[in-house]
Amino acid sequence: QVQLVESGGGLVQAGGSLRLSCAASGGTFSGWAMAWFRQAPGKEREFVASISWNSFRTYYADSVKGRFSLSRDNAKNTLYLEMNSLKPEDTAVYFCAAKDRTYYSGRLFLDQHEYDYWGQGTQVTVSS
Repeated sequence: QVQLVESGGGLVQAGGSLRLSCAASGGTFSGWAMAWFRQAPGKEREFVASISWNSFRTYYADSVKGRFSLSRDNAKNTLYLEMNSLKPEDTAVYFCAAKDRTYYSGRLFLDQHEYDYWGQGTQVTVSS
């Protein structure tokens, strides 16, 4: 059974940094495309960033480009999201997601409905 467990969320002042982690178990992490999504109160879940199975390709939402950095360690079955220059509008529950059966194509997936597995989320709160 696949499990994704996020950690690293918390309360931070505007301009600060956080590093989120997503630990995967129960599947072939190294073959998955991975992504982070977030959901703010009263809003729909939105795409944040995606990374291919081999880390060769990444893609970021315009709202986080230049401030967030996505990486993965396939040896540790872990996905990371380094978040810098945080803004109050980054406040949300952050979810990691895994896309299986990519057949090592290197594709990126931006639509949440394409993802097969989800974590429970970790809260990020940025105070002004």
